[in-house]
Amino acid sequence: MKVKIFDEEHESDLEKSINDFLEKEDVEVVDIKLQTAIAVSGEEQIYCFTAMIIYT
Repeated sequence: MKVKIFDEEHESDLEKSINDFLEKEDVEVVDIKLQTAIAVSGEEQIYCFTAMIIYT
């Protein structure tokens, strides 16, 4: 079993990264874990969209 971690600032970028990986690699996905984190710096909100794909 292996894992692949993705980390993007926008959810659409995360989707693209995951889809690109799945198109290029011949893998069998066991599970996908998703997480979103938000931080505030001054008046700016910083988002972090992450995913971990567990595959064989």
